[in-house]
Amino acid sequence: MKSISNDLNKRLFCFAIECLKFIKTLPDSTEYKVIKHQLAKSSTSSGANYEESQAGSSKADFANKVRISLREMRESNYWLRIISGIRENETNNPELDWLIKESYELKNVLGSIVQKTRDS
Repeated sequence: MKSISNDLNKRLFCFAIECLKFIKTLPDSTEYKVIKHQLAKSSTSSGANYEESQAGSSKADFANKVRISLREMRESNYWLRIISGIRENETNNPELDWLIKESYELKNVLGSIVQKTRDS
């Protein structure tokens, strides 16, 4: 489980960094300010909560932190899809496409961990 955990920690960290870099490229309009703030919070919170889960004081504490991480990743995916919807008429954006795909995959991984903690 340690290597899976380390890989997931790295992916969550990289995802947060890439989101923060992407946020810098977005316009400063009123609606984007809200989205940028929310995406910055949720994308960094997912990794932070998963990191905290690794030092959970109990199995229940671990499971709770992973559930929070999953919720935050779901929120990140939502904001990224909002951005994609706003930009639907623009040319292809590989950074945004990668972030959406990665958030979807991370949701699945975190969801699997949550499910396994429920089953055990």
